[in-house]
Amino acid sequence: MWYDLHGRHDLPWQSDNAYYVWLSEVMLQQTQVKTVIPYFNNFIKHFPSVEALAQASLDDVLANWAGLGYYTRARNLHKAAVEINLHWNKNFSKNPDDWLALSGIGRSTAAAIVSQSFDIPLAILDGNVKRVLSRYYAIEGWTGNKKIENILWLKAEQLIPKEKGANYTQAIMDLGATVCKRNKPLCTTCPVQLDCEAYQLDKTKELPTRKPKKVLPKQERFFALILKGKTLLMVKRPPVGIWGGLWSLPEFETETQCLKFIEKNNFALQKDLCSVDPLLHKFSHYELQLKPLVLNVSKNKQAQSVNELDEVTWFELDNIPKGIATPINKLINRCIK
Repeated sequence: MWYDLHGRHDLPWQSDNAYYVWLSEVMLQQTQVKTVIPYFNNFIKHFPSVEALAQASLDDVLANWAGLGYYTRARNLHKAAVEINLHWNKNFSKNPDDWLALSGIGRSTAAAIVSQSFDIPLAILDGNVKRVLSRYYAIEGWTGNKKIENILWLKAEQLIPKEKGANYTQAIMDLGATVCKRNKPLCTTCPVQLDCEAYQLDKTKELPTRKPKKVLPKQERFFALILKGKTLLMVKRPPVGIWGGLWSLPEFETETQCLKFIEKNNFALQKDLCSVDPLLHKFSHYELQLKPLVLNVSKNKQAQSVNELDEVTWFELDNIPKGIATPINKLINRCIK
């Protein structure tokens, strides 16, 4: 069997520990294995069980997720851990529908968790599997299209083996990740080469069909680095939206709004407003230009935030929170440290 000889057997989450499998599946959503491994190892060090994760504060969870991106995953993970800890009586379910009811878990993720944890044969359809099936059956059309996705689900279900569900699930994911690659697939070493319709039709470069190109809209925001001596003013972002729940810098649509914020808080500018070159960050749906404004001020005792409901705190520069978004961390390092 190809998987026995060539599949990946040393990934840190490969076990019958449903907590490890679940955590890895969430982390691997839109993120590559090589990126996930160090985050996974660090995460289970801090939260070795679902009970530990459920009992942790969201701030602590986000701090140990910082840099991995797509922070909604971390918030949903924590929310689901609380739900499991309260209602599952410390037993992980073998029913994918139970997992599907939790925050942040879709059909493929639920099936992957159950299949790999309990060796139950179930169809999955992550990005790697979509690519393998699209080529194997020469299915044309963007895999994100609902009609095409339904066809792929049907094919995936037809291929489910009667036993060794965990091995099959890992094998087809490994085949997509290591052989049936997005670019330059290794068709000469593929175990299903002779039956692959895309290979026979010389369409491995065209399939799967690329997502229709879309020009990303651009936005710009000003981020204020307000300093008093060796302290920096930071704001906790709302729980929803980009970087939800993370500590960040006060954000403004215009430089004038920033100056009004300074005036509202009775800050005394000790130096003229100075700016630093902007930083460009790409999200999945738009590009954001972060324009930093560095201000040295005399602070008052209690600063008000841009949004009255947000939490505001002065942090020592050598004690900046770990749970901050990568672009914000870059701005701080570029402008201050």
